Amino acid sequence: MPISPFEERYKTEMNAIFEDGNKLRRWMDVEIALAKVHAKMGNIPKDAAAKMAEGAKKVKAERVREIEEEIHHDLMAMVRALSEQSGDAGKYVHLGATSYDIEDTATALIFLDAINTLDGRLGSLCSVLRELAKKHKKTVCIGRTHGQHAVPTTYGMKFAIYYQELLRDRERLREAKKRIGVGKMSGAAGTMATFGAKGIEIQAAVMKELGLEPAKASNQVIQRDRHAEVLCDLALVAALLEKIAKEMRNLQRTEIGEASEPFGKKQVGSSTMPQKRNPHKCERVCSLARLVRANVQTAFENIALEHERDLTNSANERAIFGESFVCVDYMALEMTKILQGLEFFPENIERNLGLTHGLVMSERLMIALTDEAVMGKGKAIGRQEAHELVRELAQRAFNEKKYLKALVKEKKLLPDKELDVIFDPHTYIGCAEKIVEEAVRE
Repeated sequence: MPISPFEERYKTEMNAIFEDGNKLRRWMDVEIALAKVHAKMGNIPKDAAAKMAEGAKKVKAERVREIEEEIHHDLMAMVRALSEQSGDAGKYVHLGATSYDIEDTATALIFLDAINTLDGRLGSLCSVLRELAKKHKKTVCIGRTHGQHAVPTTYGMKFAIYYQELLRDRERLREAKKRIGVGKMSGAAGTMATFGAKGIEIQAAVMKELGLEPAKASNQVIQRDRHAEVLCDLALVAALLEKIAKEMRNLQRTEIGEASEPFGKKQVGSSTMPQKRNPHKCERVCSLARLVRANVQTAFENIALEHERDLTNSANERAIFGESFVCVDYMALEMTKILQGLEFFPENIERNLGLTHGLVMSERLMIALTDEAVMGKGKAIGRQEAHELVRELAQRAFNEKKYLKALVKEKKLLPDKELDVIFDPHTYIGCAEKIVEEAVRE
């Protein structure tokens, strides 16, 4: 039975990229690319790389594990297994290379595949957010700051903000491809001594063969700032997904009740409280975001290896790389489903707009008192005076549980026709519609 939930419960298409079988294939891809370059340079027989490529098709993961149990070195186990299947070309496998020439270069290929896969997933989420922003650009709701009712906004604004942030997250991941898509073929301490005077030429040719950039300078490993950057970018995606999930959870609170994640007809919310509709999918997204952020700390610890390298990064990278990518991919998949099935409760949205008996229109009232076009020439007052006047009225309305509009009417501060406009929250959303339209423009 699997120990990690990412092997079953949270499994996605991303798992295939990080499974041991694919890692083994990528290792052999690098070995074959090295052999091709050696052959072109006349260092080994011209047909050796082709024999290795045929041999790679016959290598079994079980045989590699069998060798590893004997020699306690996973990369060298692959080298021996590939050599066994490559006939007389087997003696040229891994010529001049060190383990992490192969492993780190293969990791770059794996990361690029993973970023491309995740970008496709995030593209689907982008489409959902964009459509929600367009659909709800006129859905007026109360805005909240510090957990308190502030001024009206729209649901379109919420989704447009998420959409724009996700675009930035995708851009960061694409940018990171330039720095993670780098390999090395530089030997035990990075000097390329085993390749002699042709070291730089060999490294460049191998990376060209694989579609990677050659590291300009490395020791025994590719420097871990590159990997840490990608995990940081994944954490930023996770943080956005958590942000959306947290907002949906709060909007689903019983006393708010404006929106809800989808709830199936046969779904059970609680083992003891039959009425419960818990936002457990959004809570799961928030929970997994913590794991992704924690992995970033480990990636930062891996940057400061001793001297030309040590192995303190190796064991944890077997976990944090695949785990972080699979986790974020699963979170994005879940959030896409949540938003596609999101339920809205218009009556509660309207109820909450009027919950404070007009107090949320205080800002608009204050601005109106300073406007000569509203008040009449010579009757408008200064901004600070208007602020204090409205503040006192708002406090009184709150304490006496009265409508602010009624108190303003008592004082005859403004004509009734102006008050009707001022206290209509649906007409106080500024440029929200245009903001949304511009934010989601293709």
